[in-house]
Amino acid sequence: MTRTASARATLGALAAVVGFLAFVEFTSGVLQGYYTPMLTDIARHLGIHDADVNWLEGAQLMLSALVVPAFAKLGDMIGHKRMLLVSTALTAAAALVLPFTDSFVVFLIGWALMGFYVVWLPLEIALIWSRSRSMEGRSVITARAAGMLVAALETGAILGALAGGALIDVLPLWVVLLIPALLIIVCFFVILFGVKESPELTGGRLDTVGIVLISLALIAFTGGLSLLRLPGGVTSFWSWGVVVIGILLVIPFVRWELRHDDPVIDVRMFRSPALGPVFLTAGLFGVSVLGAQAPLSTFARTDPEVNGYGLGTTGFATSLIIGIYLIAMITGALLFPLIARLTAPRLTLMGASVLVGLGFLLFLPFHGTYLQVITNMVIVGLGSGALVAALPAAAASAAPSTQTGVATGLTNSVKTVGGAIASCVFGIALLNGVVAGGAEGTAGSFSGYMTVWIVCGATALAAAVLLAFVPKQAFTDRVADDVPVV
Repeated sequence: MTRTASARATLGALAAVVGFLAFVEFTSGVLQGYYTPMLTDIARHLGIHDADVNWLEGAQLMLSALVVPAFAKLGDMIGHKRMLLVSTALTAAAALVLPFTDSFVVFLIGWALMGFYVVWLPLEIALIWSRSRSMEGRSVITARAAGMLVAALETGAILGALAGGALIDVLPLWVVLLIPALLIIVCFFVILFGVKESPELTGGRLDTVGIVLISLALIAFTGGLSLLRLPGGVTSFWSWGVVVIGILLVIPFVRWELRHDDPVIDVRMFRSPALGPVFLTAGLFGVSVLGAQAPLSTFARTDPEVNGYGLGTTGFATSLIIGIYLIAMITGALLFPLIARLTAPRLTLMGASVLVGLGFLLFLPFHGTYLQVITNMVIVGLGSGALVAALPAAAASAAPSTQTGVATGLTNSVKTVGGAIASCVFGIALLNGVVAGGAEGTAGSFSGYMTVWIVCGATALAAAVLLAFVPKQAFTDRVADDVPVV
């Protein structure tokens, strides 16, 4: 009886934590949905081409890939709540820059620094995993909590997209850009007063050498990708040289981490039969869920009478497409624990990946009407919602007990790297296609959009194939604390 009462008390405390963290993810969702309908307006305000919007996306993804490993490791060491507060403060400061500048460079820096918010979800999942340590069915509880958080995230994204699309049609841009900054400030105080710190802290010293090495590798790699997007970059020896240098810099990082007693990233986890395919899936998933956001928005806003393709939607009509897509994501996130329990987490992840691939490939024949685009995005959304909820929860349940923050953080890091690569490729496709295809004005090219849909569909289907090699009982309590990391 005492044990039952204790379990109920723990569950109640966990529910309270999830409630406050749900507001954090709601704020994260607002940030992810709010700006998308107005990307064309931002491009006109800054005097840039639609294809150059991918610079904003790519810069933010690059910073995200840099900060997530360090912040996730620091969360395990000194506290997940503490790192949530730090990342929220940095995000708020960056968001306050955007309303008060029309300089592309300054706006780009502020937009990139807002990328600190991507660490919120992995820190929250690690915190919940830590708080549920004394409860039975820890993996199931974490998966359900992840589904609730993603539902809050997508709810915020829906309301953010609808609000952003409606406000951009009636208010000055600087006023519209100020609103999310104020919401992030509120989020900071919700975390400060509503969330308790994780009970399991590993302590230790931060592997600064490892952070420097991986940062240099990522900066060189993503910097090289950015150079490829400049005029003549694809044919430039120096652009490709910087990309290769970034890849080669991974070698000394891996060698250092293998020798370190407490590495910032335990690279052995990539060799785990349960975790390795999850990380690769996250990278492939990042191509569509992160890299395709800007192209989908600008395609909807493109005037078909001028360019021969696009939907010519207003900001609010574009936000409705995004809103319906995000409702599908909520549905997918909430259905994941149920379907995983009826089948298996691995099979559910495979099915979700297939849905994402199918939805994007349907764009190839069906993209000419509002209804066709919405139908495709609903299919993509169902699979994407399940993957957003499932990947960090799967990583937490399959990782060693002292590495949950790092493992969940790695899913985001690898996902953002995939998104950064896709953002570069899509930017080149949209911009170079304009030259080759003769599209007028500032719109991207139709051939570029076709490239986006093909790449997103193919990478999602590749993720489904990779997951077929995961052990059948992966991501369950039976293997949660016994992961083969060699």
